[in-house]
Amino acid sequence: MSYTQVRGYKISSCLNKGLPIILSKDTLLEQFRTFYKEHKPQDMETAIELFSIFGGVDWGTLDTSKEPIELIKDLILPDFRYIRNDITELTDGLPLHHSILTGLAMGDSRLQTAFKRASVSKDVGENAIFELSEAKIIRVFKQTAIFNSPFLRFWFSFVSPIFKGIRDGDYEELQLRYEKRGSDFIQLTFVQLSYELIKLNFKEDRIKEIRPFLEDGIELDIYAKTTSKQIIAGVCRYSNAKIKKSELTKLQETCEAAGITPDILVIVSKNGFSKELKELKSDKLRLITLKNFKKIVE
Repeated sequence: MSYTQVRGYKISSCLNKGLPIILSKDTLLEQFRTFYKEHKPQDMETAIELFSIFGGVDWGTLDTSKEPIELIKDLILPDFRYIRNDITELTDGLPLHHSILTGLAMGDSRLQTAFKRASVSKDVGENAIFELSEAKIIRVFKQTAIFNSPFLRFWFSFVSPIFKGIRDGDYEELQLRYEKRGSDFIQLTFVQLSYELIKLNFKEDRIKEIRPFLEDGIELDIYAKTTSKQIIAGVCRYSNAKIKKSELTKLQETCEAAGITPDILVIVSKNGFSKELKELKSDKLRLITLKNFKKIVE
């Protein structure tokens, strides 16, 4: 196993297969732009889904006309042993690190959730998080942590927990898991890319901070502050259903419960909005759909 530096990337290449696992210094936006340019997906929905699975690894050109599960079977599962060895090298092969990473990947990115899933104390978990952060595998943001490589998150969410079956050539369980949990898994990438789009939309009154709001059992996908001290609150929904006015009402109620008085509300939807909700769109209520995401790759 050898390590090299290429364009600011730390690359671990399997000697047998030459598959590079990339721990990038680039931001998520920079990684997504590179992925989009290299693979030319047919639409933004495909781009976000495939980036959630394959982002951070040099696979060559992906055939984006294929279903994601077929690409997983073609590119990841047959080389399971080689990839697993490579990832073990990156994580030092420590069971604790793998448990924490699996907890992060399968959960909501909150450290507390990951520690609970890994059955470790806060002190033990925080020490592991520090080590993983130092190794550039994750980035820590207050109560949450995200993977530097989207592919590593996919691996620890869908592959590592059921590695014995995959090792033995049984791919059915992974396919069933992805069919059941795929949309929930992609939701986090959708939220993170939504942050990048919101930043671009506020060029004059720049975003100083944007993150999820997670306090006292209250959750918001989007909580942001601008340089002029405006507060932005919002939700992201990676769902095939159109978002209805009831989602706005729920968002307003959540803000009230959290003691937040937002200047601007934002709702981001994979599949658009009901006519009733679209009629309420204004400077104080921003409605964002997948077609707007083209802006982040221009």
